[in-house]
Amino acid sequence: MTQKVAVLGTGKIGEALLSGMIRAGWAPADLLVTARRPERAEELRTRHGVTPVTNAEAAKSADTLILTVKPQDMGTLLDELAPHVPADRLIISGAAGIPTSFFEERLATGTPVVRVMTNTPALVDEAMSVISAGSHATADHLAHAEEIFGAVGKTLRVPESQQDACTALSGSGPAYFFYLVEAMTDAGILLGLPRDKAHDLIVQSAIGAAVMLRDSGEHPVKLRENVTSPAGTTINAIRELENHGVRAALIAALEAARDRSRALASGNSS
Repeated sequence: MTQKVAVLGTGKIGEALLSGMIRAGWAPADLLVTARRPERAEELRTRHGVTPVTNAEAAKSADTLILTVKPQDMGTLLDELAPHVPADRLIISGAAGIPTSFFEERLATGTPVVRVMTNTPALVDEAMSVISAGSHATADHLAHAEEIFGAVGKTLRVPESQQDACTALSGSGPAYFFYLVEAMTDAGILLGLPRDKAHDLIVQSAIGAAVMLRDSGEHPVKLRENVTSPAGTTINAIRELENHGVRAALIAALEAARDRSRALASGNSS
């Protein structure tokens, strides 16, 4: 029997997921979407051939519901869905900081819930999606979630207790790299380069470094040491980074992101 999948609250990440699933072989006719605005729903129909429905219709018709609304809107959405979701529906949540127990308490007893934290490289099929099972989710449910999110990148299973840390590292991770590229581009301008040339130099260097990290199997320390000649330019730059506490600042930043994810889980959205 054909499995229907519904994406509820289809923003940029939800649409990226739809696109990836279609490229991976899902039939558009088996994909349902909901959106806050009717014109957005029609845009998704025109662009991807999927079927716009209401949240209640999605709950009744789809075998898997992927919830991509903002964390602060999740409670309202579940109140709307709860009367219509049978206990055999698979619920996949993409909301940062919200534990699977939040859904299990509001839906029918035994409803399987899988928690996923993905990131914006899903837009270019290079996402890192971290997947955790709720108390009623089986290995088959996890495999189904992996199949869906594998359409837009890589997946990794972790215990739910590690989700807040993963949110800090990979969920928010792309923003840290964008921030570094922004800062290094500004440095290039200070050193006398035009912005476009500085940008191209930094972006290609970042891509090359990422591919080396992924494909070489070498520890990042080893790769850095390979660039760091005695009394050379790189070691002088590294010294300044250490003198200014960049390593400690990165660790503190990730701890702050982890703590914010925990705060969202406790219901503190401010």
